[in-house]
Amino acid sequence: MADAATRLSPPRPPRARPRRPSRSGAGLLAALVAAFALPAAVPRAARAADWLQFNYDSRHSGANPEETVLGPGNVGGLRVLYHVALPGVADGAPVFLSGVATPLGTKDLLFLTTRRGILLALDAASGAVVWSRRPARRPGFTTAMPAIDPGRRFVYAYGLDGSVHRYRVEDGAEVAGRGWPQPATLKPASEQGSADLTVAVAASGRAYLYAASTGYPGAAGDSQGHVTAIDLSRGASGAQRVFNAVCSDQAGHFPAGGAADCSRTQAGIWARAGVVYDPELDRIFFTTGVGVFDADHGGRDWGDTVLALHPDGSGAGGGLPVDAYTPNDFQQLQDAGADLGSSHPVLLPPAAGSKYPHLVVQAGREGELHLLDRDDLSRQGGPGHIAGEVEPVAVPQGGPVETAPAVWVNPHDGTTWIFFVNDNGISAMQLFVDAAGNPTIFPQWTKSGGGGSSPVLAHGVLFYAGTAGLQALDPASGAVLYAHPGPGPIHWESPIVVNGRVYLADESGTLWAFGLRRRHAPPGPG
Repeated sequence: MADAATRLSPPRPPRARPRRPSRSGAGLLAALVAAFALPAAVPRAARAADWLQFNYDSRHSGANPEETVLGPGNVGGLRVLYHVALPGVADGAPVFLSGVATPLGTKDLLFLTTRRGILLALDAASGAVVWSRRPARRPGFTTAMPAIDPGRRFVYAYGLDGSVHRYRVEDGAEVAGRGWPQPATLKPASEQGSADLTVAVAASGRAYLYAASTGYPGAAGDSQGHVTAIDLSRGASGAQRVFNAVCSDQAGHFPAGGAADCSRTQAGIWARAGVVYDPELDRIFFTTGVGVFDADHGGRDWGDTVLALHPDGSGAGGGLPVDAYTPNDFQQLQDAGADLGSSHPVLLPPAAGSKYPHLVVQAGREGELHLLDRDDLSRQGGPGHIAGEVEPVAVPQGGPVETAPAVWVNPHDGTTWIFFVNDNGISAMQLFVDAAGNPTIFPQWTKSGGGGSSPVLAHGVLFYAGTAGLQALDPASGAVLYAHPGPGPIHWESPIVVNGRVYLADESGTLWAFGLRRRHAPPGPG
């Protein structure tokens, strides 16, 4: 991959005129109080940050706002702290929990699931295995990474038996009963957990765990694809809802070959972040891969569609989702196996001045980005319609996107950026809103000649891993700030950045940890 990025000239957005503060009434009183107030209280004692699920949060933004150690001024001082062999390939990104009181003492822990379904708890300081669990020895494999309970008590992991299991973080003891382990599929021989687990706290205060299913790669077996929403606040038997990507009018898991099974197949949910929670709208979003689509004729099959549900997994009734978007070329996508759902919906921060303040970007295998209004995905008033995107945009470096994009708000000017990595390279796109309120995403720079997996951001640095090993870039220009060729081949593996360290697994079954030397420059602006 070339070190020099190709810089593109974006349209110049209209310049906002600053408001003059009011100096009357309450505004004047507030100004006087501010002028004579004592300095702000010392911030609360810093607590080590956590990375509880894929791409940091339930939006799966890929940005860690709590990182304060690494930054543009010192990331070049990273060094390898250790690299250790794992008992199998963990094909994804670890999650991280700080300050866990284990039987071996208080430790920061990394959690990973291997392809063979082994859940590992590793000492983040050394990479040593603290404990491990495997629910059942079954055929198949998984690339679903675990997620940690918001209360920091449990880690949830998908098992090859088709269920989501709950373990205590400190010692790996499985907490069963009252509905646990929770079924995620009734036919694990033909359906797999590929996407990572998601945990979200809805506006109601209830916490939900989401598990998505798809068929095995290249298989044409009995798999439909669905999302299972598990209510963690209740934890009782039956406290889950299932939305099926095809035959959505049938709630619940389909049994293998049973009378209640669905004859349509292959509409799986397999993007790295299977389910995304939107705190602004209090909805979940996910995207299906290829499969039958007939909802425009009153059917209940949703192949190659972006879907929105309530946080508890319910829709609008009668098998309908709350909202949906299906591209007008859905049949060509199905025929070509060009899954729209090869990447998850990317939620953008509220866009000031836009006709559509709540935007989402959907990438896929066709090499096109779909800018959508997530208040009304088709802009036609509900599910069951075709087309209606705000804008289609080509992937700047070309090629399909099968990784998770990352979203960054530049602290220097408040602009929103989205980063896409695929086998062809990496690109940065910026959101603009014109004077008439029309939003657009425009490429700012691209780096071609090599590719990688899902990028993440921390304190003004963009990290990703791929053919050139681990790289750290300036997100605004694409300039390389640090590179290490050590990490081996990369598939779905991607880095996390937390508390001044970078953790990354690779296809050789190795876990890498990077950190700063003892003496290093201040992190600089981020």
